[in-house]
Amino acid sequence: MFTSQTSSFQESIDVEEKDADFDSEELGVYSPKVQHINSYYSIYYYQNTRSESSEENVAWSQRRADSTTSQDDFSLTLLDSSLPAEAEPELRSYISRRLSKGALLGGMGNIATVELSVPEQAVGCYCCLLEQERSPEQPEADGNGIHYRSKESIITVIRIELDKYVQGLQSSLTPEMQNLESEVRPYLSRWYEESVMHIHRVVQLVQNNISYLLYAALSHTHVEVTGADERTKTDVARFIKAASLQGLVQEEPSTASLCKTISEDSPTDLLIDCASSPPAFTNAVSNRFCDDWIQAFINAAERFNPFLLRQILENFKLKAIQDMNNLKRFIRQAEMSHYALFRCCLFLQSCGNGDVLLQNARAEHSGLPEACSIIRVLEEFLGEQAVGTREVVTR
Repeated sequence: MFTSQTSSFQESIDVEEKDADFDSEELGVYSPKVQHINSYYSIYYYQNTRSESSEENVAWSQRRADSTTSQDDFSLTLLDSSLPAEAEPELRSYISRRLSKGALLGGMGNIATVELSVPEQAVGCYCCLLEQERSPEQPEADGNGIHYRSKESIITVIRIELDKYVQGLQSSLTPEMQNLESEVRPYLSRWYEESVMHIHRVVQLVQNNISYLLYAALSHTHVEVTGADERTKTDVARFIKAASLQGLVQEEPSTASLCKTISEDSPTDLLIDCASSPPAFTNAVSNRFCDDWIQAFINAAERFNPFLLRQILENFKLKAIQDMNNLKRFIRQAEMSHYALFRCCLFLQSCGNGDVLLQNARAEHSGLPEACSIIRVLEEFLGEQAVGTREVVTR
């Protein structure tokens, strides 16, 4: 499988290369013009010629000699591609060089920048070598993956989605590719919609209510979608998973303590009824931290740049993690200093995410009595302030 994207990808790179100490307002006002996005794919048949090949496979490769690149120990034959005719041989030559250097390993996605004869010129390329379960005489099948303009760093953000999508193709690969038109080509043609655009579809669906989903992801609140098709339900679930901090915080809270915290703080699920337009939210909760990111998501969606959207989502998570680490540091200091406790109170008041941070801190420090006492004092402080750090809206 192969693919590519246009110049709007440069915008997401520009945002990534800004000073790391960003804020949501800077991203919100950054809005260049809308750019059109292209995507391509190619799939090749990789045959290791160091082992003996069957007469059937040799004859098949010979029939496609005009689209086969051969090296001393392997051959690479084009099966299908959406690239322009002049660009595909360039891509095949690039992949052959990578294979000859042993730079492509089975089942592991690889990302690089490639110069091709396409309007985008420099595109990011995701490649993956798929190895079938096969008898010794069967050659290997190669699925190759995804180009985007300029640097590879942003593509790494969606590498997991691309790896999963490519693996979904594996069961459809056969040496003769009889199912090319019925299964493989439609599957490859949908890679961009399925692996990249889901976050964009969710932002377009909920618009300014995106803060409710961000809050649900941070607070581990279950989200239930009704009145929608399976694709929309899957998109929302994937957005929540992508925005969640599970597995990223330094001290992962135990499942038991986290579930207990959730049951105490969030007795109800977030319900989204897509039968109406716009969707109706029930038990919707947000805070100032999540609200501050709304405009950044809306602007990126209006520019139709899903890569920038994903980068903004990663920046959102990074900021939340930084705040969480700061709170844990303040809590440790507050055990020995009343001034540090005061600083901790000021931090929670100013960050706009104090309720979520304390929920996670309470779960992470459940076995530490001194820390738990500090957290209770901080919870009382936030409760007394009542400055709208938590907003409950039923629509």
